Parts: sequence; structure tokens; C-alpha cells
Amino acid sequence: MTWQVVVSLLLSILNLSRDIQHKLITLSLNIELWIALCIATNSSAWLGTAVLVTNMRNFPLSRGTVAGILKGYVGLSAAVYTEIYSAILHKSSSKLLLFLTLVVPAMCLAMIYFVRPCTPGSVEDLVEHRHFVFTQAASVSLGIYLLTTTVLDDVLSLSTYISYAFIAVMVLLLMAPLAIPLKMTLFPSRKSGMQGRPDGSSDQLLSLHDSSDKTEALLTPSSSTAYLQDGDDVSDVDLLIAEGEGAIKKKRRPRRGEDFKLREAFVKADFWLLFMVYFVGVGSGVTVLNNLAQIGIAQGTSDTAILLSIFSFGNFLGRLGGGVVSEHFVRSKTIPRTIWMTVSQLFMALSYLLFASALNGTLYAATALLGICYGIQFAVMIPTASELFGLKHFGVIYNFMLLGNPLGAVIFSGGLAGYLYDKEVEKQQQQGFGDMIFASSVSCLGPNCFRLTFLVLAGVCCLGSILSAVLTIRIRPVYQMLYAGGSFRLPPPPPQGSSQH
Repeated sequence: MTWQVVVSLLLSILNLSRDIQHKLITLSLNIELWIALCIATNSSAWLGTAVLVTNMRNFPLSRGTVAGILKGYVGLSAAVYTEIYSAILHKSSSKLLLFLTLVVPAMCLAMIYFVRPCTPGSVEDLVEHRHFVFTQAASVSLGIYLLTTTVLDDVLSLSTYISYAFIAVMVLLLMAPLAIPLKMTLFPSRKSGMQGRPDGSSDQLLSLHDSSDKTEALLTPSSSTAYLQDGDDVSDVDLLIAEGEGAIKKKRRPRRGEDFKLREAFVKADFWLLFMVYFVGVGSGVTVLNNLAQIGIAQGTSDTAILLSIFSFGNFLGRLGGGVVSEHFVRSKTIPRTIWMTVSQLFMALSYLLFASALNGTLYAATALLGICYGIQFAVMIPTASELFGLKHFGVIYNFMLLGNPLGAVIFSGGLAGYLYDKEVEKQQQQGFGDMIFASSVSCLGPNCFRLTFLVLAGVCCLGSILSAVLTIRIRPVYQMLYAGGSFRLPPPPPQGSSQH
């Protein structure tokens, strides 16, 4: 409010008209809101990157499971905040902003000490697997509980005490994973199998292959070393002879499975194929998510809260299940994780066709199916990027991949769905149909509001599934090498004198 007061005083001094003053004050408020949103979204990206990258490095042998759990909880976070907003904050926007300003940073500061690198195990650990299963069960219980309480709160008129009881149970389910470190502290395991670096960690690759500069000696050094040191001018022939004798080292590009820098990944076709597949999946999915309320109204559903809850729960199941299922099949059958992006995007195309048909009883089923397939995109992309391009620079590679989400929202949601929706509104108003639309001049009724959008998105997802199938075929040999023993292993060093394929 201080900024608004300053602007008002400056405008009064300049003696501008009231209309101009109102416009400038509105502009200042928009700039203030833009700055706040910019800081908030960037801070969210920082927190997500720190937590995800740290845990992917701490558990390099269970990358799909880790990505599924972490992204699953992210999918549930909106429902958690909705419960708090409704039950504790009594749907007060100012109280919600105060909660986000004070309580959330305090919780982050309290937990920041525990988000740190640790020494992971070198072999598969049954106890660790049980801990993952417990966390997955706790997250599923939380998801089912949130869906149930959201529906009950929407259908029934619950008292304040019942709402507080729901919040208390929700907090207990949220804190359930803390039982694992508590149990490990009170009842420490006597096993010593957790010593040393894992075979699948990028740090071991650095120590074995010196991947920081990606160099390798071709032969043992010879007397050419002294020759190169003494001479100032070296011809290309002398340089090749010295390189062949091992006097100098030949720089090579990393292979898939090793640590890539972002600029090194840019020249890989697999990098752009993965980006395009992810862009198609999340870009089309976020289009429906952003317009889900209008989609429900257009198809005759006035209360869209249940639709949002179904999508959120399906999104959570897709994120958690995508990590678990891809982890199982990549270990047992060495099937690349991207095969599940292929399958899920085919089902996404099916869900868009169901949306476009607007048949009775298909709205909720299509929403649930789309939510599951949308969540799978996150759970598969993250471990795939880390396995193909390494963990050393995973943070920057992962965040570049995330650009597919906002790009898809701009192109598919703003450019496609928004434009076609507005055109249909104008058409209905010209036909005199606008008087029936809930007393609103900007709403649209009927399947035609989004039908063309859904058909385009279905075609885009079919294209994405084709690209995903091509990527799966290309990286199948890589996964056969990485998971040949049933668990993640680094690729063997290339033979001396070999070049990058």
C-alpha cells in the first residue's frame, strides 16, 4: 500500500486529470502484481530444483521412484492449500497472502537444513526400498483423503469443528514420511552396506573417467612430450604424431549416460526429441487445466470444483505411478521410460476426443484420464533426462526441459484455445444465444466452444506419441547398457583410440 500512496501523491502534485490518475494507479498495481508473481514463480523454481536435484543425486539407483514421489507431492500441494484456505483461513484472500508470506517461508527455513547431499548406498538396499514403499503409501492415502474431503466439503455443509478435524488428519498424513528418519534415528541399522559411492553416481564417473574435461590418452606418452615442450612451432603432422603416441590427450564429447553440459546436450537429437515430447504432453495438458472451469460450464456443469479435484488426483496418480511403473520395467526389461510417454500421449489423444464428443457421462472420465496421463509426463521426463545426460549438470538441463510447460501454455492455451473460445462467444452473441449463458456476456455454452481445440490437441498428441516412439527406439541400446544388471550402472569407458559415435 505504501507504493500506491507514493504514486497517488506524485499524481496529485502533477495535477493530472482523474481519468489519467486512475489509469496510472491501475498500471502501478499491475506492475506490483507482476513483480510479486515473478518473485513467487522464480522462488518456486529454485525450491523445486534444489529438492529434486539433491534427492536425485542422493538416490541415483531409484531415480524414477524419487521423481514420482517428489512430483506427486507437488501435484497434491494445490489441494492441501485449498483445504487450508477453506477451513482455516475461511476463504479470505488477504489471510491467504499473509499465510504464504509468513508461514511458508518459515517452514522452508526450518526444513532447509535437511535438504543436503548425503552418501548413497553402492548396492540395492531392501530397507531403502521399504522406506520408499511407505512414503508412496502415505502419499496415496493423503491423495485419497484430500479428494474425499474436497467432495464432502463441496456437497455437504460441514461445521467448523469438523473442518478443523479434517485439517488435523491432513497434517498427520503430510508428516507421515517423517516417521522414517525418526525410526532410523531411534533404531539405527547395523548394516554397513551403505558405505561408499554407488556405481550409478556421477561422482564416480568423474573419478574413473575424468569427465570434467572428457579427455583420454590414446597411447602411453613417449619422447614426443619433450619435443612438444621444447618446440615453439608445431605442425599439424607433429601434433597428430604426438597425439597418437599419447604425448597429448584427445578431447572427446560425452556419450549418452555420461555427464553433459547444456551446450553439449544441445547438439544431441535425443535432447530435442525429449524436449518436444514433453512440450506436447504438458503443453496440451496445461491447456485443459487452465480452461477446465470454462470447459465444465460449456458442457453444462456449473460446479467445477469436483472437476478440478478429479484432475488433481489423477495428476498425482500419474506422477507417482509413472515413476513406479517406469522404474519397474526399466529394471526388469530394460524398456526405456519414454515408452510410457508414448502410451500416455495416445490416451491423452483419446481423452481429447472424449472432450470433443461431449457425450453424456464422459466429462469426468475424460478429466481423470487426462490428469493421469498429464502427470506421467513429469514422472518420466525427469529420470530420463538424468540417465541420458547425467546428474552433474542436471539442474540446468531439467529447468530447460521445464520451459515446455509455459511455452505450451502460451501456444496452445492462449493462442489456440483462447482465440477459438472468443470467436465462438462472438458467434453465439450474434445468434442471440448469449442471453442464456448464466447472465454473462463472455461465457460460452455447448460443445463447439472447445471442440476444434480438442481435435487439434488430439492430433498434436498423436504426433507427440510418434516422436516418443522414435526416441524410445533410439535410446533402447543406452538403457540396455545402463540397466544390464537389473540396476543402474554407468556406461563402460570407451576403448582407447575410439571416437565419439
